[in-house]
Amino acid sequence: MLDQSEVGKRGYLHENFRLFHLKDSRAQKLDYHYHEFDKLILLLGGKVTYVVEGVTYFLKPWDILLVQHNMIHRPVIDPAEPYERMVVWLGSEWMASRSDPGEALDTCFHTTRERGFHLLRTDAERRLYYMQTIRSLEEALRSSDFGAARLSDTLCQQLLIGVNRDVLHFRTAQEDADSYRVDPKMEEILQYLAGHLEEELSVDALAKRFFLSRYYLMHRFKAVTGYTVHQYISQKRLLRAGELIRAGVPVMKAAEQAGFGEYSTFLRAFQNTFHTSPREFR
Repeated sequence: MLDQSEVGKRGYLHENFRLFHLKDSRAQKLDYHYHEFDKLILLLGGKVTYVVEGVTYFLKPWDILLVQHNMIHRPVIDPAEPYERMVVWLGSEWMASRSDPGEALDTCFHTTRERGFHLLRTDAERRLYYMQTIRSLEEALRSSDFGAARLSDTLCQQLLIGVNRDVLHFRTAQEDADSYRVDPKMEEILQYLAGHLEEELSVDALAKRFFLSRYYLMHRFKAVTGYTVHQYISQKRLLRAGELIRAGVPVMKAAEQAGFGEYSTFLRAFQNTFHTSPREFR
């Protein structure tokens, strides 16, 4: 499902970027969801774990979680404390327009996805940098002074530059075993699915390939990802097709490359998910 959790009824981004300062005094139960934009989550307070593509992250204050577009995720919130965070939604076209050759501002999202680890945890000096940058960005977005829009644009770029530098210098919590939990077998299966969506994928074939019983695979996969195997593969194929269509690939070719054997099945699933036709989606 598309994100309907943090702000408003639909998780759609119509601006270049958006910043939200959110605080919940009571816990909400949020479903697994995904976005068509990239997202940064900076924890300010509370107890929350985030599940991103099967990996569970235990966040501490001023941790930064990077969630790339189309990644399936959800927070699990402890109701004992208010959950406060800054959330930045980032448009891909805006990031591309502000990038320099060889230095794309969305590099940090691609890098964390390739590594399979999405949590950034820095030292006191870097936390102060993020604190100052975020607060300055928040003030600029509220301001009506001369140049406020230009300043907020620049400050958002500055924030992303800092995140990219820290990610590229491996300032993450990956070495801290207490910061995350992962099921190695399910992680292996998810990586396999990501690289073989165009192939025939069934529960029986996956169980045989990874030496698991059909029953265990189905139940463990649902527990880790929140989706059945069939639902997960279908969602990932639809998202892949959507990316191909927006990149200019003809609709029928995109459906084929994403792993749909029958165009009618693809068309029905696409319209049910995105509530529009593939051609209008383009």
